[in-house]
Amino acid sequence: MPQYFRDSPESLVPDALAGFAAAHADLVAYHPDHGYFRTRHTAPTRRVGLVSGGGSGHEPLHSGFLGTGMLDAACPGRIFASPHNRQIFEASRAVAGPDGVLHIVKNYTGDRINFGIAAERLAHEGIHCARVLIDDDLATDSDDIAVGRRGTGATLIVEKILGAAADEGRGLEELTALGTEVTRRARSLAVASAAHTTPASGAPAFALPDNVLEFGVGIHGERAEGTTPHAPLGKLVETMTDQLLAALPDTAGTRVLALVNGLGSITSLELYGIRHAVAKALDDRGVGLDRSLTGTFVSALDMRGFSLTLFATDAETLRLWDAPARTPAWPL
Repeated sequence: MPQYFRDSPESLVPDALAGFAAAHADLVAYHPDHGYFRTRHTAPTRRVGLVSGGGSGHEPLHSGFLGTGMLDAACPGRIFASPHNRQIFEASRAVAGPDGVLHIVKNYTGDRINFGIAAERLAHEGIHCARVLIDDDLATDSDDIAVGRRGTGATLIVEKILGAAADEGRGLEELTALGTEVTRRARSLAVASAAHTTPASGAPAFALPDNVLEFGVGIHGERAEGTTPHAPLGKLVETMTDQLLAALPDTAGTRVLALVNGLGSITSLELYGIRHAVAKALDDRGVGLDRSLTGTFVSALDMRGFSLTLFATDAETLRLWDAPARTPAWPL
């Protein structure tokens, strides 16, 4: 079984956080006492601080997207665990602008609870706070799931577009509405041929037979409703693309942004092959590909798989997507 390079299971996250802070000391400041990172560079036009966070193991999300044009603060939790409400409160208080703070929250129970408690504490201090809830995962789009769709790859798209809008000086209400609309127009789907390795035990989180894919896997290793035989890449991507396009709003039009995202141990060689297959599948269906981003941005430790996110574009969101950003992990 594979083993992580670390001193101990307990040291894996804190050592990584300290190393990240040192490696990017020109861009981010680490506050270990309160458990958050904040950017060293904020556009002077910003009226609202943008805060996100979530469990470690999804790097470079969220701390990798701190900086001009994206997030003001990020709160890392333990592996696959929500940050504590204290972290979120302290980070939010530190970066709140004159119009308050906006929380960008993936739709998981722990995240919703802890960001909610932090928002209540901020309200007691007179700091305006609102929330954008990311719920793009098509695999959990079911009335049988009480929490609703999970938050996955669309988080990066929301953080980028809202970051550009915040740099323009937009207020809390306008940013909240924009983030909600971006989320509405995005859907994601993930597949995996092997689970991530559990850091504490060194064992895989689940087992799959040979030549079988987990179709609709979650970024914490949540099992899908079913598996599918390992098909040629073009056929697999066509199936994923059809399901994602069918789930986009009827008002979305026929142009999209595509995020091809590795889940941890898939190679760049494979990811660019997937990017090629996505472009062909969209072209065959008469859907224009306005922008794309390919790489590992929302990982699941070392899971062997990928996710595909489609976002229905328009001129305004493309303008915001194209706006400059400078963070440790933003590639453009």
